[in-house]
Amino acid sequence: MTEVKEYRGHIRNWQKLCDELEIDKALSREQTENEILVKAYEKWGCDMAEHMHGMFAFALWDDAEQQLFCLRDHFGTKPFYYYQTADGRLLYGTTIRRIIEQDGFVKELNEEQLQIYMSLTYTSGEDTFFKGLKKLLPGRYLIFKDGRITIKRYWKPEFSPDKSRTLEDWAEEIHTTFQRIIPELKRDNETAESFLSGGVDSSYVLAMTDAEVSDSCGYDDERFDESGLAKKTADILDRKNSRCLVTPEAYFEIVPWVMYNMEQPLGDASAIAFAIACRATAEHTKLCYSGEGADEFFGGYNMYRNAERYGENLKTFYVGNTNIMKEDEKKRLLKNYNENVLPINLVKEIYKENEGYDPLTKMSDVDIQIWLEGDIYLNVDKMSTAAGLEVRMPLTDRRIFDIASRMPSEFKVNEEQNKVAFRTAASRVLPEEIAFRKKLGFIVPIRIWLADERYNGDVRSKLFGETAPLFFNTDEVNAIWQEYVGGNSDNWRKIWTIYTFLVWYEEYFVKR
Repeated sequence: MTEVKEYRGHIRNWQKLCDELEIDKALSREQTENEILVKAYEKWGCDMAEHMHGMFAFALWDDAEQQLFCLRDHFGTKPFYYYQTADGRLLYGTTIRRIIEQDGFVKELNEEQLQIYMSLTYTSGEDTFFKGLKKLLPGRYLIFKDGRITIKRYWKPEFSPDKSRTLEDWAEEIHTTFQRIIPELKRDNETAESFLSGGVDSSYVLAMTDAEVSDSCGYDDERFDESGLAKKTADILDRKNSRCLVTPEAYFEIVPWVMYNMEQPLGDASAIAFAIACRATAEHTKLCYSGEGADEFFGGYNMYRNAERYGENLKTFYVGNTNIMKEDEKKRLLKNYNENVLPINLVKEIYKENEGYDPLTKMSDVDIQIWLEGDIYLNVDKMSTAAGLEVRMPLTDRRIFDIASRMPSEFKVNEEQNKVAFRTAASRVLPEEIAFRKKLGFIVPIRIWLADERYNGDVRSKLFGETAPLFFNTDEVNAIWQEYVGGNSDNWRKIWTIYTFLVWYEEYFVKR
């Protein structure tokens, strides 16, 4: 007998799996997906994920083998954590709080993670900010039997460029594949809305789905506000648009709630705005689509256009989408600095795996394995869940990645444009002005708000309060702060990274 002990996610190809596994399609979604997990495991065992598409993390108890089988999906869209107690028991789950509240868990800070965090602004690798508490990494499964943990990797990103095809061939395959995925996104009795920025990814998702309402967030400051572009897109597609105004007051007020529900610190300033958007969206729907994944798969970031220039030097410095503090600066800032704890160590094995790939492919590979899992998917999962909203990401799909894995880099970026083939595919359902609009990113006016004394009171109290000296040389923190308020706005990321860690630490180690 097999029993589902833990599960979070959405299995897209559930109808096909019901046919293969002889499961009644009339069951509720929860019953159906539980049945799929059990019967897929009983039929395919450890290879079950190869038959599944979607977003999932789960644990199954195999009574016959007297073992626990835990698995995290290919890209890590849903989290999974585990901790072995002193008496040999395994605590596990898709949330950290559930684990740390159980008997046998000893709550201690893993201070070495702070060193990684100050460069990446998120946690990466299998370690967390709690000593002994591990993440099951994407594309892995874990077996716990007779008190022993065994972890195996069942999937990893692999690339094999096909030079025989044209730009139109690639665009057609992207579009037709996406068309096949769309009907899997929800059941007939479900209604979904769709997040919409001014960019091509969310616009393409909205255009391809039957979501009647799009959800955007914006700011009073027009320099940072993309909501006008989103509204224009929604109008063109004949969809409604709901705009959530993000004010500086609301932004700073929600930070402790975000860090508590994130469960580990995250220094991505857009996460706060996304949390506000999730809470606003959850007031009128419980299901929403979002466009994550395409940038990393298809060359969406402007820095990817520098890939050839970086060449073989990539493996000496490129650790993912963000790297805001160098080692000499961290040495000055941190009370405890360990020269052996370096961000580059997180990607050494990845560079061994992608030896021989072109530079752009190497950058994408690192971002898929490090940045997506550590920042983007963590943010989407934690903030939507905390708000009572379910977010499904149709572009994060193995079938979409399969196209990207075969696509030569010249169809991803060129001197003028990024995501060339993807944009060409999107132009089948979007006007060219939207499909080929320059990437802006999820912009937040934090670099301005952070220096404004009307809003930054909590930031100043954390940076110069009682907790900061436990970890930081406060003279060095003050120097960065003074340089920032004196006009060097580029320092805002460093300030924000330190601040978010301190907020998180007080939520988990001071208040509770």
